Amino acid sequence: MPTTSKHCIGILACVALLAAQPAYPAPSGPPQGQGTYDDFLALFEQFVAARLPSAWNANFNDPASPNHGLMDYGAPAMAGRLARLDELRSRLDDMNVARWPRDRQSEYLAVRALFDQQEFLLRVSRPWARDPGFYVDQLQRFAFTALPAGGAGLDRLQQELAAVPDIVAAAQATLDDVATDYARLALHNLRHADGVGHGHPYRARPPAGVIGWYEDLLGRARESQPELVPAVEAASASVRDFDAWLERNLAGFRGKAGVGAARYDWYLKHAKLMPYTSDDLLLLASQEWERVTAWYGLARHRNRALPELEPARTAEEYQQRIAETDRNIREFLVRERILTIPPYVGELDTNAPFIERPGGPNFWEHVQFRDPHPDHLHAVIPGHRFDGLIEDNNRHPVRGRVSDGVRAEGWGVYLEEAMLQAGVVADRPRVDELIYLFGIFRAARVPADVGMQRNEMTVEEAVRYMRERTPFLDADVARVDAEIYLRRPPGYGVGYTIGYLQMRKLLADRRQQLGDAFVLRDLDDQFLSLGRLPMSLLRWEMTGLDDEVRQLWQREPIPDDARGCRSAACSR
Repeated sequence: MPTTSKHCIGILACVALLAAQPAYPAPSGPPQGQGTYDDFLALFEQFVAARLPSAWNANFNDPASPNHGLMDYGAPAMAGRLARLDELRSRLDDMNVARWPRDRQSEYLAVRALFDQQEFLLRVSRPWARDPGFYVDQLQRFAFTALPAGGAGLDRLQQELAAVPDIVAAAQATLDDVATDYARLALHNLRHADGVGHGHPYRARPPAGVIGWYEDLLGRARESQPELVPAVEAASASVRDFDAWLERNLAGFRGKAGVGAARYDWYLKHAKLMPYTSDDLLLLASQEWERVTAWYGLARHRNRALPELEPARTAEEYQQRIAETDRNIREFLVRERILTIPPYVGELDTNAPFIERPGGPNFWEHVQFRDPHPDHLHAVIPGHRFDGLIEDNNRHPVRGRVSDGVRAEGWGVYLEEAMLQAGVVADRPRVDELIYLFGIFRAARVPADVGMQRNEMTVEEAVRYMRERTPFLDADVARVDAEIYLRRPPGYGVGYTIGYLQMRKLLADRRQQLGDAFVLRDLDDQFLSLGRLPMSLLRWEMTGLDDEVRQLWQREPIPDDARGCRSAACSR
């Protein structure tokens, strides 16, 4: 069972900082300090400027940054970031939040959650020390550059290629507490293609992993920009050196990838502002998986005499289905008073291009090629792309810059079944089955996410768990999903189903409060207008019900170890 000191092997400064973690007061309600709301807004700006960028090379074009954006993730630099965060937090704790109206109190809690996320990243997650994929992600993006490059694009590519050896050297120096599953995932991604995407340019036959992408870049450079060949060859050799270094050291990488049960529960409450423990999530997800699986079985029974939906056979046929889906959804949203489409929302893209794979379609394509409605609702309109445009046009200094993953994914999943129930595919037989398939997969993710983060499942076990419970789920999609939810900050994988359940609860609350005066468009428009704050805060603002928020004011320090694992698997 990992302890805090084991998370910081070889970094005494990190251990000292963890041991010196301040004992925060535990107020029973909003702080009653001295700071005004304007002070709070100014502090938020300082926090945004000081926090660690979410992307490895977020400041790549900053000439003042060492090695053209190669950031320092050594112990002294991280200690400095923690000290700055503690200084800003002392001022955050001194705000006179008790005198602010509800909407501003909600913003305060949302920002405090960002502080807690940042502290957790610096003290516990520490991907720069624990996850080789943290560096692989950076290296792979360079190789995606289209050639020939010119102007600023060429300058950037040359800087990136020159930085590759430094990135590899920094990785080897800083990765001192590597988790076994993280190392195996990094090696897989260096060597293999899965075709699922997640940031990769789509290819019908993608190169074999990051190493393959550098070979591809080298081939393209020889054909169209030979002056880049030496730099690409040197970068490619460094990537191969990193792969060999990981292979040599794999047997010695014994860290746990998950954060442990106690810390996971802390993160759910403080960083995600969820009113649930991880045990609660398991119960909720079990009930939801049973419900959606049962409805899927009933739909299959009802539709048994109908022909099965067939996948599109050509790219042209697929594009026609997407266009028809988009038209149907947009007309339905307006006609049925579902929500308002602002005038700045034009044509939006789609997720999955048409690809003919030798082994057949993956899970997403199995659904999407038959009918685009499930993913179009979730990811296009009125889901992620539509939601993102609304957010891009939110000029509020806080609400326009907070984006909670549970809120984003919960909204997307809510749209799948909510629009099914509202009638968007009433004239399209068997599409309901596809929407239920999505719901089944979302619910199966929750125990996998919880199990990996509590160190009760390996990635391999999580993949097997999800595949056993989800029809048509292939190994590549399952593995990519498991990797995303293990390597992202805790709680992302649970956000789809749990966020949907929170959204459904909000809908029920408002229907109960308003009775027959309830209008779905009013609920959805107001929800979107409030920004991507955590769901518990949005429910409080929209209903006035504070049963979930009351418990969030009290803040405890991050548990000093991972005690609380609830399975014999923790000792493996």
